[in-house]
Amino acid sequence: MQLIPRHDPYLVVRSTGDLTVAALRGELDLVLVRHLRPELDALVRESDALTVDIRLLTFCDATGLGLLAHCAGRTRQRGGRWRLVCDQPWILRLIRVTALCDLLCPEAAPPEGVPDAWPEGLFGDLPDSPSFEPTALPDPVVPRLFETGGTRPGP
Repeated sequence: MQLIPRHDPYLVVRSTGDLTVAALRGELDLVLVRHLRPELDALVRESDALTVDIRLLTFCDATGLGLLAHCAGRTRQRGGRWRLVCDQPWILRLIRVTALCDLLCPEAAPPEGVPDAWPEGLFGDLPDSPSFEPTALPDPVVPRLFETGGTRPGP
């Protein structure tokens, strides 16, 4: 499986033949969804079989679930194969509560023969903790919220 080079700390893509694996990292919220949607839309258009690995997400909200549902629906609509790899109970619960199980079809482990999408040392000093914020993304909405007197939610 070949690593497709990108300079994105939140997405790693590997591809071999007709199989593409996209692994996401960080907080899948409105900010990251706006950043990743064009990339994921391109993968949906170009892949015969798309596996999305979300095991390294530290947060996922309704916007993130919406992106995953969009990708799953479009992949199947094109006649492609969709897989979602997720082993986090809190995300699996969100998928169940929102009645997206039949569309997203989460699996606990990647398909047989698919290597880990996150090579060791690829991200240097990026933290894995839930407090990690995608500050590198160009989005003025988040800073404005807190500059206008809003309070940051606690951990």
